[in-house]
Amino acid sequence: MPQPARIEPERTQPTRTFRRRLTDDDASTKEVVAIVRPARWYAVIWSSRKARVGIVMLAVFLLVAIFADLLSPYRPTDATFAPAQDPSWAHWMGTNTLGYDIWTQLVHGTRLSFAIGVLGGLATIVIAIVVGLLAGYREGGLLDDVLSFLTNLALVIPVLPLMMVIVAYSETRGLGLLVFVIAITSWAGASREMRSLIISMRNRDYVTAARFGGDGMLRIVFREIMPNMSSLIVSGFIGAATAAIAAEAGLSFMGFGDPNTVSWGQMLAQANANGALVQGLWVWLVAPGVMLALLMTSLTFVNFGVDMLSNPHLREEEKS
Repeated sequence: MPQPARIEPERTQPTRTFRRRLTDDDASTKEVVAIVRPARWYAVIWSSRKARVGIVMLAVFLLVAIFADLLSPYRPTDATFAPAQDPSWAHWMGTNTLGYDIWTQLVHGTRLSFAIGVLGGLATIVIAIVVGLLAGYREGGLLDDVLSFLTNLALVIPVLPLMMVIVAYSETRGLGLLVFVIAITSWAGASREMRSLIISMRNRDYVTAARFGGDGMLRIVFREIMPNMSSLIVSGFIGAATAAIAAEAGLSFMGFGDPNTVSWGQMLAQANANGALVQGLWVWLVAPGVMLALLMTSLTFVNFGVDMLSNPHLREEEKS
């Protein structure tokens, strides 16, 4: 009996696909699906005009602080010059009544202000993060009650008198003491903001999944929740750094600073005590005040760009 003929399957050539960008000629607007990637964080910050100005100003201050020895021809503690000299090639801003070169002290004062801003801001925001996140995650519990009580207590205590008392009764004065005083008196406000935010984030899906996966409280708080609060943390650090710079200047102006260091607040205190305006040495008094104002303004401008990371409405307003 003859066997039926076998039907060979039709051989087909392998299909090759090529990727290319769609244009308006390929499809209509309704048929083209655009894939929009979110902008990088640095691109968002740089898109703000105020942030760009603040970043440039901050970079200038940073370069001055790093290369202060190259920008000033004398040592900041050199008081061997003739007092009350007018500005000249030898002394660009003149000298004060104590025999110091004003330009040299102004340049070297940038270092202390930057150090106080960075270290004081970091110490303050670290305390605020730990207290705020733990209190918010344990809302309604004993830990939240204790930490909230400490936060409320820190908020109602006058900050400046507390700083003055701590510094006045301290045996040593210096950068470490100022950072410590600023940190323990300035963390409460940022901690309250972080506690409010974590309360709204602790019941989200990724937090619930981590909790069901057996992760502990500390891991959930600092590994799952805190990375999603980066814009608030950076904004809090900038605010804390600005407050730290102002606090150091205020304490030094009132005589609670370290007399062995050179800072803008110390220059203001010396100018006020020696009658700079009466003697016509207005540069001695005005220059450090202007530098303080410009440095804090630059940090405030950078903070505008950081706010845009968490607030899309600000991005739209910036584009319009």
